[in-house]
Amino acid sequence: MDARTVAVIGHGMVGHRFVEALRARDAEGAWRVVVFGEERDAAYDRVGLSSYVGAWDRSRLALPGNDYGGDALVEVRSGAAVTGIDPAGERIVLSDGSVVDYDALVLATGSYAFVPPVPGRDTPGCHVYRTLDDLDAIRADAEAALARDPGAVGVVVGGGLLGLEAANALRTMGLRPHVVEVNPRLMPQQVDAAGGEHLARMIAGLGIDISLSSGTTEIARTADDAGLAVTLEDGTVVDAALLVFAAGVRPRDELARGAGLQIAERGGVLTDRTCVTSDPAIYAIGEVAAIEGRCYGLVGPGYTTAEVVADRLLGGDAEFPGADLSTKLKLLGVDVASFGDAMGTTPGALDVVVSDPIGGTYSKLVLSDDATTLLGGILVGDASSYGVLRPLVGSSLPGDPVSLIAPSRSGDGATIGVGALPDEAQICSCNDVSKSTLCAAIADGSCTVAELKGCTGAGTSCGSCVPLLSQLLTAQGVEVSKALCEHFSQSRAELFEIVSASGIRTFSELIRRYGAGTGCDICKPTVASILASTSSDHILDGEQASLQDSNDHFLANIQRNGTYSVVPRVPGGDITPEHLILIGEIARDFGLYTKITGGQRIDMFGATVDQLPQIWRRLVDGGMESGQAYGKSLRTVKSCVGTDWCRYGQQDSVQLAIDLELRYRGLRSPHKLKMGVSGCARECAEARGKDVGVIATESGWNLYVGGNGGMTPKHAQLLASDLDEKTLVRYIDRFLMYYIRTADRLQRTAPWVEGLDGGLEHLRDVVIADSLGLADEFEEAMERHVSGYSCEWKGVLEDPDKLARFVSFVNAPGAPDPTVEFTEKNGRKIPLLIGSPTFPAPKPVPATR
Repeated sequence: MDARTVAVIGHGMVGHRFVEALRARDAEGAWRVVVFGEERDAAYDRVGLSSYVGAWDRSRLALPGNDYGGDALVEVRSGAAVTGIDPAGERIVLSDGSVVDYDALVLATGSYAFVPPVPGRDTPGCHVYRTLDDLDAIRADAEAALARDPGAVGVVVGGGLLGLEAANALRTMGLRPHVVEVNPRLMPQQVDAAGGEHLARMIAGLGIDISLSSGTTEIARTADDAGLAVTLEDGTVVDAALLVFAAGVRPRDELARGAGLQIAERGGVLTDRTCVTSDPAIYAIGEVAAIEGRCYGLVGPGYTTAEVVADRLLGGDAEFPGADLSTKLKLLGVDVASFGDAMGTTPGALDVVVSDPIGGTYSKLVLSDDATTLLGGILVGDASSYGVLRPLVGSSLPGDPVSLIAPSRSGDGATIGVGALPDEAQICSCNDVSKSTLCAAIADGSCTVAELKGCTGAGTSCGSCVPLLSQLLTAQGVEVSKALCEHFSQSRAELFEIVSASGIRTFSELIRRYGAGTGCDICKPTVASILASTSSDHILDGEQASLQDSNDHFLANIQRNGTYSVVPRVPGGDITPEHLILIGEIARDFGLYTKITGGQRIDMFGATVDQLPQIWRRLVDGGMESGQAYGKSLRTVKSCVGTDWCRYGQQDSVQLAIDLELRYRGLRSPHKLKMGVSGCARECAEARGKDVGVIATESGWNLYVGGNGGMTPKHAQLLASDLDEKTLVRYIDRFLMYYIRTADRLQRTAPWVEGLDGGLEHLRDVVIADSLGLADEFEEAMERHVSGYSCEWKGVLEDPDKLARFVSFVNAPGAPDPTVEFTEKNGRKIPLLIGSPTFPAPKPVPATR
């Protein structure tokens, strides 16, 4: 039987979820899917739209699998606008006049940004905040304005959730935001009057102007045509560089109206609980669907509608079960959350409020009239209890309600945990995953957060429930071992603290006092790294030499034929002709293959062990040093040419890269570290693919952390903006020392940041706000490293005992290694491997007395 065709109009988050859900269920291939996306980008994370600001990388927001690669039953047409629907003929019409037939049609057209009917709303410089293209347009106007006036203002019309996100985006771009809200409080749909007062006070303290109970009456270009004159209801005129409308959204139901489908009273395509419209062959999902007359503007309910329609098309009986409209977010660094009946509209509802204007927190619980059932709540300033409180909505309270938002009132200091939640509690509202589902997955063998996310989908959308997954694993008795290996019950971070506090400087003493056995290839190099991170001793001094892995043992990277590569340091990629000549002469004299690396260095391949000190000697005498390409340490700091040569450069990226590389060279860490410095937003140094990335702005430097390449590439995330160089270095010091102190063995910075309880916001609190009180300690530790650094190659050359290690055969000093042979391929020198047809196994080397 030929597959029937389901056409999907709209390739946003909900449209994508529908395609995924249908294809996952449709094992027989009953449906062929054709998706029409008006935007040129395939489905991306619109909830995370604000993260595009600063990064300006569209690929970062792309939803996984949005091209459905390899699936012959899915066709995506991006940049294809649908202009009409013919329900009688069961076909749709595209803007180019072409027609596509369908057997079923799914409307996933979402919503559009509402623009109030303000005179001048179409004036150049006015924008909406909805798509990636919108943000690009805002950015262009912002950059032009800041070039004229570094103190330029950006007006945001709307003080709700979207408006505050837009204000944050303008702030990140360098503008001073001015928020205009017609209601008497910010976020009127999520917080009450008292919560709104707290929120306004905290946001105003961040340098953001706020006009409440005020509308915009007129927008016009200024007399010099350099910006906008925005007139408010009280007559105030705000001179602005640009204006962003973020006053809410409206369902995009124009196609449905044109097709004669029934529309809800307040807009949106009217459906029943099966999401079918007034035409039985047409369904509506997401923000455009008015289910029994109500539109839902959150991604969680949208995903649910997508699942319902996928089930219905395959003969199921799914219905929309209702929606959890709870929200938790951090706006401009301020936690805000609301859940359940937050406004207390239930008859007889009681409020329990804890307000702390000094500490900047406001918490409210809404209870039933007998004070036994939680109905909802609001949290401002501290939303850490949201994850446990939200699933309790509709359930009996486990104790004193005041203690849930003011734990100090509890007699024993105990607070509610995930174990107290009922089995039906919804842990992940985005993907409708209950506690019972997660417990079942744990019982089936899912023993980590990653495994729970993979098999249930929990935590894969907004991520706010991830801390609860960890708590649930513990509550279910899953013991997540922190042991480094069988010889140490402690984690790497705990061993680091032990070494730092005890002053122990040898592996044997550490394992005697805190471990068991003789050690292994896991704990030995890990302890060696900790010892190196906490002192400036040479890594081949005394007992430490025996702990190192092959690369560290010979201070060079071993290659597939047993030879080694030598990589001298080239700070920031800045190299003199003399050093280039020196490298060329060494490569020629020792017959080495040379390769320019991605980190702006030159790698020399094919050196035997006994040749290494000879090569190092020539490099050190010529003024070069070890590039530590062999170590779990700083590898490179890549740079562009910055203001020295580039006409777009905004800062001296070359000098900063050199300074950073010379500062952090030799710094031993849980895994290798790479950095990049770009002189402008064009990002030629690819800084956001590095563990530490620095990008120049007109007024300083933006600092990104937690990126990496490799098998699982990650973009670095913006930690701080527009920093002066002194502050930038101080923050990098703190970030690196916090990572070195707390990361697991062989854990890159990207998964380390993701695994922090609180993620990037927690890291920002530690690095910038010094929430742990360790900033001075981190900086002092880095200064000790900088002052104690010495080249490891030079340390070997100056020590006869260390030099004695570098022979091919201990029992035949000076004998050439018969296993090392080379050939050429396409003009390149490459190794021949033992046992290959042209290289038989070597004869044994005779022993000498």
